[in-house]
Amino acid sequence: DPRLSIIVFTLDETTCSRELAPLAGHYPALKLGPAWWFHDSPEGMRRFREQVTEAAGFYNTVGFNDDTRAFLSIPARHDVARRIDCGFLARLVAEYRLEEGGVAELAGDPTYNLAKKAYKL
Repeated sequence: DPRLSIIVFTLDETTCSRELAPLAGHYPALKLGPAWWFHDSPEGMRRFREQVTEAAGFYNTVGFNDDTRAFLSIPARHDVARRIDCGFLARLVAEYRLEEGGVAELAGDPTYNLAKKAYKL
């Protein structure tokens, strides 16, 4: 059923790349939720992208979601996530792994469209 979507989170940061990313890359209903208790920093966000994107791709993740109770920090946290994802995409373009023309559409997905779709908002 194409409506089925399972979002998985892990308590072990290395499980994302070792077990979950390959599974999400194979099963379209499986989506990776970022474990922000590990990735709640610019370096943590970079690690998440580095660890899972090659095996799972962008579209098998749910993008950036925020569980903070500090309501006023949400815009800043989302800005950091956008910058990290755009920097990651820019590096892929610089390495000729992505074409520059398609990146503009992809840039908004990890920080907005993927979460909206995954959580059916």
